[in-house]
Amino acid sequence: QLQLVESGGGLVQPGGSLRLSCTASGVSGKILNTYAIGWFRQDPGKEREGISCISQSGITTHYVTSVKGRFTIAKDNAKNTVYLQMNSLKPEDAAIYYCAAGTFCSTIQSPQAINYPNWGQGTQVTVSS
Repeated sequence: QLQLVESGGGLVQPGGSLRLSCTASGVSGKILNTYAIGWFRQDPGKEREGISCISQSGITTHYVTSVKGRFTIAKDNAKNTVYLQMNSLKPEDAAIYYCAAGTFCSTIQSPQAINYPNWGQGTQVTVSS
């Protein structure tokens, strides 16, 4: 069974950077060639928001407007790991960040949770001075 584990969250000052990792395991074969990976975040009391995704080929990526230009998604197929580099962090970026595996990453639409059935446990990102 596919498993996803996020890491890299923590406390950072506004303007700082973090790199989140999402490592996939539990199935044979080239996992990241099989699944698109999305990053989502959720603040208590708010809906879960899809913020970025990368396709199986790695050619297609998507960023929600609020993170475009500040966040970068990339993957290392050999390590079965997808990264989310987050720069110029703002207090409003604070949330629990989740990665999820799904069927596709669209260039014109933020990742939708319904299309991503496999989820990690999440990692907390706090942005505060």
